[in-house]
Formats: sequence, C-alpha cells, structure tokens
Amino acid sequence: MPLAFQDALIQLMVATASSDVDISQLELDRIGTLVGRLPVFAGYGHDGIAVAANRCADRINGPDGLDGALDEIIAVIPERLHDTAYALAVEVAVVDLDLPQEQLRLLEMIRDRLAIDRLTTAAIEVAARARMRRP
Repeated sequence: MPLAFQDALIQLMVATASSDVDISQLELDRIGTLVGRLPVFAGYGHDGIAVAANRCADRINGPDGLDGALDEIIAVIPERLHDTAYALAVEVAVVDLDLPQEQLRLLEMIRDRLAIDRLTTAAIEVAARARMRRP
C-alpha cells in the first residue's frame, strides 16, 4: 500500500522521537495532539497513528535503515509541505526540553533532505524554542 503524505508526516515525527532510542510519553502525546489539531491532518483518524508508527519502525529497522526510511518518507511529502514537515519534526524534538546529539543530527538530515532554506529552518527552530520556554 502506498504511503499517504499524512502517514509520512507522522512517520517523520516518530523517527524524530525515536532518534534518541527512547520515545518519551511527552513525545507521543505531542504527536497525538498535533495530529488531532492541525489542519494538515484534517480527516485523519487517531487510530492511524499507531499503524504509521509501526510502519516507521519497520522501515528504520529494515535493510535500508534510517537513511532509506527518510528517503521514502520525504519522497511522499509534497514540496509545499516541506516546511510543515520540518516544523513537526522540530516540535516533537523539543517537547521534552532535551535535544541529544542524535536528535540534532536527525533534524539536520531532515532539513537537508527537505531542502529548506536556512532562514526558514532558523525561524521554525526559534519559534519552537519560544513555545517550549519555561519561566
């Protein structure tokens, strides 16, 4: 079955969350919240999240590994949604206020594959940090 762009967006978020080995409950909750609230996921059922997450794990653990999984996932995302895809990945990465090297490296890989300009990625990253800032 071909990958739908909404599934690809979810898989990108799951790949980001799992890049530091453990997916935290905060990351899972954020993915669910984003899928439930954002217009890009309109009409997408919450039950599809688990299916997309499992397929992502299968892709990453498959013969082509993370690089192949990212290539497959990003190939499905329409160019007009590349900045949205990066924003979703960053949102999941920053939710637990801990950005280990693995996640930073994955975000760099995603940014490069999506070919988003540096000004846009910097704005997305600054906005995400601002939303997560604590007093």
